[in-house]
Amino acid sequence: MKQFLLTLFISSVAMGIQAQDVEQKLKDKGIVLTAPSSPIANYVNAVRVGNLLYLSGKGPTKTDGTNITGKVGKDLTIEQGYEAARVTGINHLSVLKAELGNLNKVKRIVKVLGMVNCEGNFTDHPKVINGYSDLMVEVFGDKGKHARSAVGMGSLPGNIAVEVEVIVEVE
Repeated sequence: MKQFLLTLFISSVAMGIQAQDVEQKLKDKGIVLTAPSSPIANYVNAVRVGNLLYLSGKGPTKTDGTNITGKVGKDLTIEQGYEAARVTGINHLSVLKAELGNLNKVKRIVKVLGMVNCEGNFTDHPKVINGYSDLMVEVFGDKGKHARSAVGMGSLPGNIAVEVEVIVEVE
């Protein structure tokens, strides 16, 4: 019985430490979350249904309010597209923080749809959206691994380089 209680205690402490990791990881990595941008039309940033949070599509809005724009493969390199997807991920983290109050309430990143602004002959969409996926795993660990689609679009609003929407399981 003592061994069971000790194991339970250690597991509880470990889970507490793990839960603190998400917020601490952002600080350690110098990732600063800002207030999420307001929707540009008649919709909301997130809708909660049970324990799932559906986040509307976000783009690569930088902290200065400007967007990373252009077609990947034409105006932007794959690496610049990757960075645009990463910035989009940070924007989604801001929405999650605003909705939940604490990123430790994220149980799992479930599904990501990444859209890349590109020409019809561009085929490296997954390499671009890896910027988003890599960030989610970097921040949430195994809870950040998700199902995903990465597709090309002939255009995106405001000529943004990428747009991503995500479904998140929350406490």
